[in-house]
This record gives sequence, structure tokens and C-alpha cells, in this order.
Amino acid sequence: MAQQSTRIEDYAFISDTQTGALVSRDGCVDWLCFPRFDSGACFASLLGTRDNGHWRFWPKEEIDRTSRRYRGDALILETEIETKEGAVRLIDFMPPRGENPDLIRIVEGIRGQVVIQMELIIRFDYGRTIPWVRTGHGGLEAIAGPNGLILRTPVKTRGEDLTTVAEFTVKKGDRVPFVLTWFASHSRPPKKVTPDHALRDTERYWKKWAKRCHRKTPWDDAVVRSLVVLKGLTYGPTGGIVAAATTSLPEEIGGVRNWDYRYCWLRDATLTLIALVDAGYQSEAKSWREWLLRAIAGSADQMQIMYGVRGERRLEELEIPWLSGYENSKPVRIGNAASSQFQLDVYGEVLGTMYRAHQAGIENRETDWRLQVALMNFLESNWNKPDEGIWEVRGDPKHFTHSKMMAWVAFDRAVKLVEECGCRGAEHVDRWRKIRDQIHKEVCARGFSPDKKAFTQYYGSDALDASLLMMPLAGFLPFTDKRIRGTIEGIERELMQDGFVLRYRPEEGVDGLPGREGVFLPCSFWLASCLHRVDRKKAARELFERLLSVRNDLGLLSEEYDPRSKRQLGNFPQAFSHVSLITAALVLSDQHPSIGP
Repeated sequence: MAQQSTRIEDYAFISDTQTGALVSRDGCVDWLCFPRFDSGACFASLLGTRDNGHWRFWPKEEIDRTSRRYRGDALILETEIETKEGAVRLIDFMPPRGENPDLIRIVEGIRGQVVIQMELIIRFDYGRTIPWVRTGHGGLEAIAGPNGLILRTPVKTRGEDLTTVAEFTVKKGDRVPFVLTWFASHSRPPKKVTPDHALRDTERYWKKWAKRCHRKTPWDDAVVRSLVVLKGLTYGPTGGIVAAATTSLPEEIGGVRNWDYRYCWLRDATLTLIALVDAGYQSEAKSWREWLLRAIAGSADQMQIMYGVRGERRLEELEIPWLSGYENSKPVRIGNAASSQFQLDVYGEVLGTMYRAHQAGIENRETDWRLQVALMNFLESNWNKPDEGIWEVRGDPKHFTHSKMMAWVAFDRAVKLVEECGCRGAEHVDRWRKIRDQIHKEVCARGFSPDKKAFTQYYGSDALDASLLMMPLAGFLPFTDKRIRGTIEGIERELMQDGFVLRYRPEEGVDGLPGREGVFLPCSFWLASCLHRVDRKKAARELFERLLSVRNDLGLLSEEYDPRSKRQLGNFPQAFSHVSLITAALVLSDQHPSIGP
């Protein structure tokens, strides 16, 4: 069974806050990396075919109807499958855990009786490696290289063509559990898990976590779901938040814009911290800030734009030739070469995060401040260089207007950390103010096009870029400034497609890649925030509501959307989209005056 027929938005996401799985609308697990988000996948049919690994349950007779939901605010998925003879509920969840992750699936009888078939295809190393399978330790063990999986269930299974299969009857009131647990192959499998106890504890965990949210917008259900997604994308042991749970879901179906997002971007730091703090999650915000500081520790000239979940720096990009790609979108990539790019804006994001954290009452220690001073010393000598920009272009570096504006943010927040927050650094402040003013003057002179009456993508360009919506949100210029108004209007005029916002026009060639992409959901949320702040509140609300309608039935968003085919595009679920939803909801509710760093 090839998985190309399953749209991106037809997946659900479950997580144990160390890794996550995608489950299709009909209850098939098509993507799962064990034991971490960035580990090799043992189910990779999302990016290939059934032969690359999946775990499927389905009734022997024809399906009349399926439906699904999350259990309350928890990342516990319930999929109901109805046939003429009866109905069953498939309960999927991953208990928050320590060393050994579990994927637990319980088939529950609702009415009548249904004959259920199971197909488990384990392929380690992104769908490539066929494991050695044996019985032992109270289950069925699959071993290959460093990885081991054990399946424990009361149902009798058998092997057919390198596949584990089973057939069993579920009557009303029956509860048939399946527990799949990862372990290091050189170790013994862990003790058995009691599925119903694990379900109770998992529900209690998510209910308690969601209850902490400060609910204060007309869209609290969407906000809480987005916060739960962020928690689900968090690597619990370190506090790092991955951009998405997947790699290589395409920005254009059949195209080459396929990237690995299972890493932590510094760019997401400020917006994520704001969202967590404003929603009442101070400890998570602190953990995210601490992860950031540990990751960037060291020589300032070696700071990267992204890191692994534990702060790893080597994220070499490789192509996986044995996977056919989602709907033949090749290549499939693991690792991300953009990790070695020079991007000026991350300095603004880091200093903005430190400033916002201090405002939120998160202590800025002396050692933390020394690191920030080292970053500023590096930026003093490098802010005037071209870079690859916020969109990580693979074309030639340029003097991107957004990058320079964010360099201004870095100096501005560094000054404020001294002036307002009491950080030591009086000997630097006059110099930083001077550079801040110099950058501001240069951006206004070289980044603004009188012909367009707008700020443009890079110096000397006539192209527009939706990243410039961050200029007023970051406080570079006020919303009342006619240049900002002109930029917002220009983006509405030239970068809108079917009511949503494109990042830029790929056909203009700045990113060095062929093809096109969908509208960019975070930028669309930014526009809604900007429209609200320029007193176009009706238009802001209409755009925000349109964006909410793009979410799937479970409230999940990817990175992009194709309005023509009405499909979500890009990796899934996308932290940046959900963070932008949260902050836009706060702005439109007048709960937060600004979402910028």
C-alpha cells in the first residue's frame, strides 16, 4: 500500500516529548523515528511505499465510515472505524517517558463485532534495513544494528514476506492492546508496560499541562492546541523545540524543495518564548532559553542558525536514494546544509530572546551576559557583510534588508539589556548605540525603494519580501510611518495569492532553486497582526479566521498551503506556524502589543 494517496493534512501527530509519530486518517502509522525526533525512521512509508515500513490496522470487511479526534487537549488520538457488522475505536498514544519510548495502540470494541487485520512492517534506517525477528522477553523482537523493537500483545502474530501480520475479532467492550517499545539492541528490552495504566497517566499528563494555559482570546481552543503541538515538538531532556517532526515533505508537490526540519532553529526562539510566557508556561520558556544558551556557547564566530536537539552542530545534509519521496518529491534529505550558512538575523533573534526573557523575569546570569557580549563583538565586525537571509537561500549571498534590520535589533536589545535590565556593559553602550543608528540609517537609505514606496528584499532590489512585515513588529519603525504602511500595502499587492501571503516570488531566482512553493502560513499570520495594528481590524480578523480554516480537522498546520489544490505543504506539524498562530491571536485580542524580538 503506497502512501502517496494520504495528504499531509490527513495526518495526526502524537508525541512523548522526545519523538513523534504521524498517523493517517485510516489509522496507519507512516512515520516514526526512534528514539529521538532526529533518529533514523523505523516507519518511513510517508516518504516511500509500504515496503519502507508502517503499522496498519484495518477491518476485513468494507469500511462504511471513519472519524477521529484528540481526547480533550491530550495528544491521544482516537480513530473510529465503522462497518456494517460493528465499530471499533483505535486509540493511539505515546506515554511521556524516560529512556525507552513506547507507541501504544489499543483496539476497543464499540458495537457489534469486527474482524481486524494488522500489518507491521519494520524497516530501520529510514526504510532500508530489514531487521532480524525473533520471539523473546514476552514479545516479538526486531533487531538490526543499534536498534531493537519489541511488540507485546495478547494477539497471536505470524510472519509473511518479511511482514508481521495478525487477524483477530473485536467485540463490543473488548480492549485489545499492542505495545511497541524501542530499546538499544545490546540491552535487554525493558519491563512490560500496562497499556491502560499508561493511557490514564498520559491523559493526566496532558490535561495537567494544558490546564496551566492562560486562556484569554476568542480563539483559545486553537491557541491551546497549538501550545500542545509545541510541547509535543519539544525534546524534553534538553528543552529544545524542533521545527517539525518530519523531513522532506515538499513545499511543491513533485519538486525539490524538500528539507529536514527535525532540528532546532534559533530563528524560532523569540516568538516561541513570547508565546510560552504569555500563555503561562514560564518553565518551558526558561528551558528553551537555556537550551539556546548551551547550544551557542563557544566561539561567537562559530554560532550556527540551527542545532540538534541536544545542541549538536554537525548536521551534514545527505540524500536518501532508496526513498521515492512524498508523491515522488525528490530528493529525500536528512541533515540540513543551511546549518553552515551565515545569517545575520539570528543575532537579532538571540539578543531579542534574552531581552524578552529578562522582561519575563527569567534571570540573565553573568556568564550568559558574557556570551552575549561576545556575540555582539563578532557582529560589530560582520553586520555589513552579505548573508543567506532568513529564508536560507541557496543562491548567492546578498545584503538582505530583513537581515540588516535584525542586526539593528541585536544592537538595540543589547543596549536595552544594559539600560533597562541592569546588565553590565556601560563600556560598550556608546559604541553599540552608534552602530545601531548607523544600521538604521543604512536600511532606510538602501533598503527602501521610492518607486515601490516600500522596503524591498535586498539592497537595490525591486522585489518585495514578507519577512519585512517584522519591521514594525520588531520596533524598527512605527506602524504610523508611511514607509511601513507602503510596505504592508506592497506585500498585499504583490505577494498575496488567494488571500494568503507568499514569502517572496521564487521565480525571481533569489533562492537558487527551481520550481515554486505554496503560500507561507507564518507570514500570513504576521500580516494579520500588522493589519490589526494599523487599525484595519476587520481585515485582520478575516485573514486570521481564513488561516484557522486551513488547519486540519485536528487543528494542525504545516508550513505552507496551496490555495489552488487546497492542500497543506511542507513539514508537519510546523512549530513556526503554530507559534505565529498563538502570537497573532494575542495581538488580535489586544493581549500583546508586539510579537517581534
